[in-house]
Amino acid sequence: MSTDRAVPPLLERLVDDAAVFPPGNAPIPEALAAHAGHRNAWYADLVGPLLLPASALAGLDRPELPRIGVIGDTGLSGMPGALAAAPVAGQLAQFEVAVAKRGEDPQPGLRALLAEAGVGPELDVYAELPLTWGLLDALDTLATERAAGARVAPKFRTGGLAAELFPTPVELAAVICACRDRDLPFKLTAGLHHALRHTDPETGFTHHGFLNVLAGCLVAVDGAEVADVAELLGATDPLPVVETVRTGLAERRPLWIGFGSCSVDEPLADLAGFGLLEPPAGPDQP
Repeated sequence: MSTDRAVPPLLERLVDDAAVFPPGNAPIPEALAAHAGHRNAWYADLVGPLLLPASALAGLDRPELPRIGVIGDTGLSGMPGALAAAPVAGQLAQFEVAVAKRGEDPQPGLRALLAEAGVGPELDVYAELPLTWGLLDALDTLATERAAGARVAPKFRTGGLAAELFPTPVELAAVICACRDRDLPFKLTAGLHHALRHTDPETGFTHHGFLNVLAGCLVAVDGAEVADVAELLGATDPLPVVETVRTGLAERRPLWIGFGSCSVDEPLADLAGFGLLEPPAGPDQP
């Protein structure tokens, strides 16, 4: 590894802990215990907040919660109630909610979200946007609002239970470059448990790899065109992907805020397998 830090800057807070969401579906008490273990592990800086559904907040012992992110499963209209039921100040890191379904114009939902987003000045808000028509206009709106001080950024789905929820490398590359051109950081969700692009033998769906996305973002901020970013996103040969990531380990991660994964262990194992992350040497480490 090219850095003496346990978790290099490029990988810090890359993986939000989404253990309670499919396909993991961990019960919340188990997820809380496992998250505490992640927060106390040598790789703690790899892990972002624990993600919990808005519908579960009212029944939780809020003082005992770690720093969390809320997924707005109650919908945009349920955001005020979810925020009211959220943990005390300092525990709530982010709120994420879909503003439109696939095929819908995202602007009305986005405007409604922006109207609510100001209620928590320290709260990062992520608007999940469908990768369909109206996307570029929505990104323009977000860029304008962020320039005015709003803490709202886009979020995109890169997988799911249907083939059409998996964008092609060209589609995802176009989104990355569109965000770059507007100076917009973004989040991703779904289908990114593993490092490299691969086909799931059970579903037949081809998943994006999180290292492919990292490599694509690194070249995008250096001015790469959509076709060049797409080439890295579509690569299944680990060599160009891993080496591109390795050269950027000491840098802060550009563009990509991170992704939610129902497993922290799987991306951790892949990073270790490619020699990009390893425990520091010490009396308790081999």
